[in-house]
Amino acid sequence: MRIISGDFGGRRLKAVPGMKTRPTTDKIKENVFNIIGPYFTGGAVLDMYAGSGGLAIEAVSRGMEQATLIDKQMAAIKTIRDNVQVTKHPEQFQIIKGDTKKVIHNLAKQAVSYNMVFFDPPYALQTIAQDIVSLMELDLLAKDVTIVCETSEEVELPDQIGWLAKTREQRYGITKIVIYKAGS
Repeated sequence: MRIISGDFGGRRLKAVPGMKTRPTTDKIKENVFNIIGPYFTGGAVLDMYAGSGGLAIEAVSRGMEQATLIDKQMAAIKTIRDNVQVTKHPEQFQIIKGDTKKVIHNLAKQAVSYNMVFFDPPYALQTIAQDIVSLMELDLLAKDVTIVCETSEEVELPDQIGWLAKTREQRYGITKIVIYKAGS
């Protein structure tokens, strides 16, 4: 795994040891950023099930200003910390160990809104639609938010979640990427 492009492009990233996470492949990551970007002019990104942190780190490398990465697994948190050090800009990253459903309530108290959100939960624990509704209710989403969901091919996400509309769905083998943006 590596950071593909931007300020930190080409730097190697570690994967979380063990079988509890599935890192997003470089091919899928590159395709996702070609669809949603490929580059950004500021903003904040939230990675709800961060794993190795590769998606949020890539977003910061490509121009997002800040990233908040959440994971409840200690091995993932250690890997994220190591990967953030590779950027040499740890001040751009907030790493939080905990259950995402609890952590987002604390984030709401910080009065931050996210321009980009990544969802790559364990395939067996798909609660993406409910998580997006929670982020809306807590007023954590910017009006121009882009939400990227990585699921197994069997998962069907709704065409509309609140004021967000599904704008793209792309399959890569057993993986499906679904993108939501503000509806018109």
